Amino acid sequence: MTSQPTLTKAGSGPGDPGDPHSGLHAGLKNRHLSMIAIGGVIGAGLFVGSSSGIATAGPGILLSYALVGTLVVLVMRMLGEMSAANPTSGSFSAHADRALGPWAGFSIGWLYWFFWVVVLAVEATAGAAILESWIPAVPQWGWALIVMVVLTATNLVSVGSYGEFEFWFAGIKVVAIGAFIVIGGLAVFGVLPGVDSDKAGVGNLVDHGGFLPHGPGAILT
Repeated sequence: MTSQPTLTKAGSGPGDPGDPHSGLHAGLKNRHLSMIAIGGVIGAGLFVGSSSGIATAGPGILLSYALVGTLVVLVMRMLGEMSAANPTSGSFSAHADRALGPWAGFSIGWLYWFFWVVVLAVEATAGAAILESWIPAVPQWGWALIVMVVLTATNLVSVGSYGEFEFWFAGIKVVAIGAFIVIGGLAVFGVLPGVDSDKAGVGNLVDHGGFLPHGPGAILT
């Protein structure tokens, strides 16, 4: 949910050509980049928004995830091929500009900017809703403001601090998802103590109105 700067200023001062270390250099470590990539695909929607998707499609949400996952894989493979053939910092905006014309590159670039403006607000609101349930003394708008200020300040301080921040907080998300999968698996197979396997088992996929309780169209919805 944040931008990904990778360069930072080094050297004794700007405009010092005698210093071999002056100029721009990589400011993120490999572990930073790896965790940023992993954490970047895990948004607040997975923890908050998935419930509305499940309520809309029922167990058929599994097909929705499979279809979208396949589409994402295909798009990323295509983007990888285009980037390898024409490496440029403009990414898909530059590819669209080259293939379709300046209007396409301009439109896609600004649509991407608008997408992140919306996502930042949505994820800050989702995070604030969770934090408010933990500490209700602070209103939701207050938590959203705090989240935005902390993220913005972290990005502005330095590339290294941004990388560390993303590394540890993305790690929390990864660990949480791993724990959810393990606990959910134990519950489904009746291994988790105190859980009724009949209520938490695989029968839930068909016991409540079938696999597609709201019809096939709900998968696309």
